[in-house]
Amino acid sequence: MPVIRVNASTPIPRDKQVELKQAFGRAIAAVPGKSEQWLMCQFEENVPTFFAGDDSEPAAYIEVSVFARGEVPTTAWEQLTEQITPVVSRTLGIDPTRIYINYSASANFGWNGMNF
Repeated sequence: MPVIRVNASTPIPRDKQVELKQAFGRAIAAVPGKSEQWLMCQFEENVPTFFAGDDSEPAAYIEVSVFARGEVPTTAWEQLTEQITPVVSRTLGIDPTRIYINYSASANFGWNGMNF
């Protein structure tokens, strides 16, 4: 039920996707009750991105969505940011100051023809 979607202005070759997927699989455990077992990762490369009005340097926007009936602790999001930012920066060559991460939790998540 967690989904991590990476929108990067750079190419994301298959080997880099696998590297990121593995790192995200470890990182998602920061959210109580979440694991790689249910993690979906999506990668969109070469997304035209202006950051602070400038597209001359690479940038990334990352979305993390999870199924949660209650509130996700802020510390979980903080831990994810601490783990996701450096791996995306290193793997894709994007300066950490040009990476945004958006978090959301939803009590409504569908799977296998039904809702949780």
